[in-house]
Amino acid sequence: MSTKDYLEKDYYKVLGVSKTASKDEIKQSYRQLARKNHPDANAGDPKAAERFKEISEAYNVLSDDKRRKEYDEARSLFGGAYRPGGGTGPGGFDMSDLFGQGSGGASGGERLSDLFGGLFGGRGRTGGGTRSRRGADVETETTLTFREAAEGATRSFQLASEAACPTCKGTGAKTGTAPRMCPKCSGTGHESTNLGGFSLSEPCSECKGRGLVVDDPCVTCNGSGRGKSTRTIQTRIPGGVSDGQRIRIKGKGAPGENGGPAGDLYVVVHVKEHPVFGRSGDNVTITVPVTFPEAALGAEVRIPTFNGLPVTVKIPPGTQNGHKLRVRGKGATRKDGTVGDMLVTIEVAVPRTLNAEAREALEKFRAATSDHDPREGLEARAKGA
Repeated sequence: MSTKDYLEKDYYKVLGVSKTASKDEIKQSYRQLARKNHPDANAGDPKAAERFKEISEAYNVLSDDKRRKEYDEARSLFGGAYRPGGGTGPGGFDMSDLFGQGSGGASGGERLSDLFGGLFGGRGRTGGGTRSRRGADVETETTLTFREAAEGATRSFQLASEAACPTCKGTGAKTGTAPRMCPKCSGTGHESTNLGGFSLSEPCSECKGRGLVVDDPCVTCNGSGRGKSTRTIQTRIPGGVSDGQRIRIKGKGAPGENGGPAGDLYVVVHVKEHPVFGRSGDNVTITVPVTFPEAALGAEVRIPTFNGLPVTVKIPPGTQNGHKLRVRGKGATRKDGTVGDMLVTIEVAVPRTLNAEAREALEKFRAATSDHDPREGLEARAKGA
């Protein structure tokens, strides 16, 4: 997530919560909005898909204490003064230059520590004096079946991102020549602006933050040292992921510059619904219909599992409609490698039609149990309430 995104996007507004909202309030609002705007519920509506993406992005920041704190600090630092398209921030300097919209802009993928090296301890230099940059984060999506989401799956992703120019090997200079140290910033890649009470470090306007000046630019990248790279990676999606979850895969984003670390890859997971099974956290759920005699007298019932052979469960005599049973070890995979359970909900199935023999048997049953009134005391309890 870029600092520019942090300043432009109001995640609290996206989720419809206040800045002091609790984690439970944020989670509840996210679930409601995600259900309403999910792509599966709005087939063919690109606006709903974009809205779902914004909601997921906002939730992933605000539900994480560390990221929420970083987000709040980034916005409070500038007091909402940033305006896209050339507004000015504190001290009167041009914020568009800072974020790459002006001639001296920095990469949109940089973090606060990269942009404000002087203010936050001078990080972002290599031993040779030239400025290293962390690679940008990359985001993609994938769709899993119910079983793949529960057990985990390996996915291949074809990613397009910036990399070192293949012609000049990242120097930005024409073959046979070399860049020279920037005379304005002495190779640091940044210059300081005095804001009265403190100084703010921003990318050098001469070398655009690289610390180097190219006199004879490479014809392929025009001196930037960067080119487009397409690569295919394989990564493991862990078991137990849920629909809409955003998985972070460290170091699989765009390559860094001047020895800087690679960015991260974020994968937004979509899970297909299953016609029989559902999920409740790490547990798999299933509703099993039984006959009235099975529920009343007890029975052994064979039921399917999503990841193996069917199992037989014992229905106790007198089982009520909606009663839940637990089958150990037949759920989704947890983060620690253990497996959740399968929760079985009993549903007493009432036949829609009866033949003469069945009707006669039920009439005898009704006569035999006429002294039992399941609604006894119901009205009295209602009045008492």
